[in-house]
Amino acid sequence: MIRHIVLFKFKPGVSWDDPRAQEAERVATKVGSEVPDLHEWSAGRNISTRPIAYDFAVIGLLGDEAALERYLVHPFHQEAIRLWREISDWVIADLEI
Repeated sequence: MIRHIVLFKFKPGVSWDDPRAQEAERVATKVGSEVPDLHEWSAGRNISTRPIAYDFAVIGLLGDEAALERYLVHPFHQEAIRLWREISDWVIADLEI
């Protein structure tokens, strides 16, 4: 199994008041129901106010590396990437568990 973790940090000038951020959040939340290879999916706003905190996170669970590759190219996931790319930078970790 692979635990897929992504942390998003808004680019300067972007906040949750921005309609683009709200749309990115809406789409990211739905990825779990649109991508069949995901066994689990969590998405949400970070509640921490610490300066090093990121703004949003997604956490998914996939069966293996082949499932991860299918997830990465899935059209709905690609749409989520497009929306987040416009407003944020991110870091990822894929953990074999």
